[in-house]
Amino acid sequence: MLAPPDSPTVVLQVLPSLRTGGVERGTVEIAQAITKAAGIALVASAGGPMVQAVERAGGRHIMLPLDSKNPFTIWRNAARLEALIRAEHVTIVHARSRAPAWSAWLACQRTGAHFVTTYHGTYSEEFPLKRRYNEVMARGEIVIAASHFIKDLIIARYGTAPDRIRVIPRGVDRAVFDPRNIVPDRLARLARTWRLPDGVPTVVLPGRVTQWKGHAVLLEAIALMQHQDVCCVLVGSAQGRERYAASLVQQAERLGIGGRVRLVGHCDDMKTALMLSDVVVHASTEPEAFGRVVIEAQAMGRPVIAADLGGPVETVVEGITGWRVKPGDPGALAAAIDHVLRLDAGELRALGERARASVPTLDAMCDATLDVYEAVLTGHAAAA
Repeated sequence: MLAPPDSPTVVLQVLPSLRTGGVERGTVEIAQAITKAAGIALVASAGGPMVQAVERAGGRHIMLPLDSKNPFTIWRNAARLEALIRAEHVTIVHARSRAPAWSAWLACQRTGAHFVTTYHGTYSEEFPLKRRYNEVMARGEIVIAASHFIKDLIIARYGTAPDRIRVIPRGVDRAVFDPRNIVPDRLARLARTWRLPDGVPTVVLPGRVTQWKGHAVLLEAIALMQHQDVCCVLVGSAQGRERYAASLVQQAERLGIGGRVRLVGHCDDMKTALMLSDVVVHASTEPEAFGRVVIEAQAMGRPVIAADLGGPVETVVEGITGWRVKPGDPGALAAAIDHVLRLDAGELRALGERARASVPTLDAMCDATLDVYEAVLTGHAAAA
């Protein structure tokens, strides 16, 4: 419980928009947890398709132009959030992205509301002004980090006291990501949609189509593999990067694997997509804060090969719950995929069971986040 029913804690989460992605999903999940804990869950953003998900979770959405990075709009948004905090008696503001975080931090300074942040990404710092822009994410009374990798990054960049940082991995609802819930009809329907050939192993890379996700590395690996009968599926939205998506098609043709590669775009049924995968690949060439798709694949009992950097280092135990390979190395990735495809059914089943048992759960993530809220309310924000 966040507070007695007669005095509910009001938590306002702020983020740019509610379109799609891990940040947005986490926002919905925590809104539901706040509601279940007898709190009041508010979410402010510029809107998007996932507003309905917030409302179904028991939260209330407030439309504000928090997706703007314009300094004047950020300043205006601070006044809007200040008014919202006062009108709704908000006690905690949880910021999940940089531009909304600056507005929220200013509003909290003016109102005395508690300020919590989740440091969701690695955030590039090519020039000093960008470093200053990113720094607001380390200003929370408690800063939530999705991995120990991100905790170390925050300490190194900003000198944040370690006892102000809480490592809370993203969690999976294992009741939802459960291979027993996937009926054959769903698998057959998606296989037809993707035009998968019968009896051919499928290697899947889930992730938005952007260069650092390593799609090009995987295509090179497919061309180098001993197994030449695999079908490679790239699942994810291009989000306006059609030129890059077209370059991947051209690369596949140049490598002589064009007929074995599918760019299928966004998928609304990732559980079934993962179950169709004989191997799930995470090939990012830059470190990720966590890598949610990795634990979702593990929850579905699928073999996972991940780049050996960033958050996945903490969720993939080599040879036990998956495999890790040198980032950007097509030869190492090809060898790892070939190795997985040579394993027998018993070995794959045992690995899947270990992987599923190892994943951080949604309940644990939600409980730990509510504990953060409790800590700032009771003045224990700096407790170890």
